Amino acid sequence: MKKEEQTGIPRRMFLHGIGTAGVVMGVAGLTSRACAADVPRDSGGKVIPGFEKSGKTAPADGKGWRSVSNRKVRVGIAGYGLCRFGAQFFFDKHPNVEVVAVTDLDPGRCAGLAKACQCDKTYPSCEEMIKDDKIEAVFIATDAPSHARLAVEALKHGKHAASAVPAVFGPNAEKDAEMLLKAVKTSGRKYMLFETSAFHSDCYALRQQYQAGALGKLIYSEGEYYHYKDRTLGSYNPKTGKIDGNGWRRGLPPMWYPTHSTAYYVSISGGRLTEVSCLGMPSIVDHLKPANNSYQNPFGTEVALFKTSEGGMSRMAVGWDMPIAHGEKGRVYGQKLGYEPKVNRTRPPLPPGVSGGGHGGSHGYLMNDFIESILLDRKPVVDVGDALNMTIAGVVAHRSALNGGKWMKVPQYEL
Repeated sequence: MKKEEQTGIPRRMFLHGIGTAGVVMGVAGLTSRACAADVPRDSGGKVIPGFEKSGKTAPADGKGWRSVSNRKVRVGIAGYGLCRFGAQFFFDKHPNVEVVAVTDLDPGRCAGLAKACQCDKTYPSCEEMIKDDKIEAVFIATDAPSHARLAVEALKHGKHAASAVPAVFGPNAEKDAEMLLKAVKTSGRKYMLFETSAFHSDCYALRQQYQAGALGKLIYSEGEYYHYKDRTLGSYNPKTGKIDGNGWRRGLPPMWYPTHSTAYYVSISGGRLTEVSCLGMPSIVDHLKPANNSYQNPFGTEVALFKTSEGGMSRMAVGWDMPIAHGEKGRVYGQKLGYEPKVNRTRPPLPPGVSGGGHGGSHGYLMNDFIESILLDRKPVVDVGDALNMTIAGVVAHRSALNGGKWMKVPQYEL
């Protein structure tokens, strides 16, 4: 590890505000067989953002890591897909995990996931896998519209549940949020959203400083997720049962996929986004024209101004149609200087064999936090309240954009 990474964020960065390292960092040093050499690519042959190779990720040597338990959590993994996402978080490498089953609706992808996770047991669907009494926890890396439904089913069957983003999706978001919250409360099991920005090195450092009181209340924060899509990224299409250009990502309203941005307030402060006014600009990209997508969405970029539970302001942006805009970034400005030298701002070591991985070196940290939340019976870093606020805030923001920027209240969901 480089010297500057060991010492954390320098004082001058807090004096001038905090930002991420720019473009999304990648996956050098990954030990999972699923992504060691051939990283996920789109239909144009380009590496999918978040999976680029880079040296800026946590090592997998396990140096300094200490196990919190002697037992193994028995995990089932659902979803391989275009990004091979179910295999990207190193569950099979964690000393406290046994991957006992995997599933994907496509038999070929299911076999690929089983091979990547070194698991012999497969199921034809997540619904079937959830019924397996041997499984304690489920990671749901399926298509976004199914995340909430499958998480609720897992919780009802007594499983801990982790989900890829977003927690709930678009048209039924508020209804699904109520069901998910009720399922978490009733089951008594852990739910965690694998929001990658929450474990970016800068977001982690800011969270540590905030919790130590070094930032005071946040006056202003910003989050940005920019991913240019001149063509739609392949995604699961329920009409065909295949991954194709007419799947759920086609014409996706930007603020329906908001959490890479909104994490730069919620995951740092633990606070809530409470009201929003959002604007969008009609896009010139074909699949983002309302006549060309099932959502009737006209916007390729949406920018929202939120009020926060601390009384501050937060600007969150998501954009698909700005060719030179790229990455997951954030900045926060508090009432105080924002530097407490006694606070350790460096992300902790990971277990042997587990790398930081993709999306800014966050993958291994998310998985490890989920497993430790189960073993220690503690709150995960992104629990159901955080997950729903980060997601629903974006859904309401899109609604505001469709209404010309009208101020709207963001519903709140808390344990």
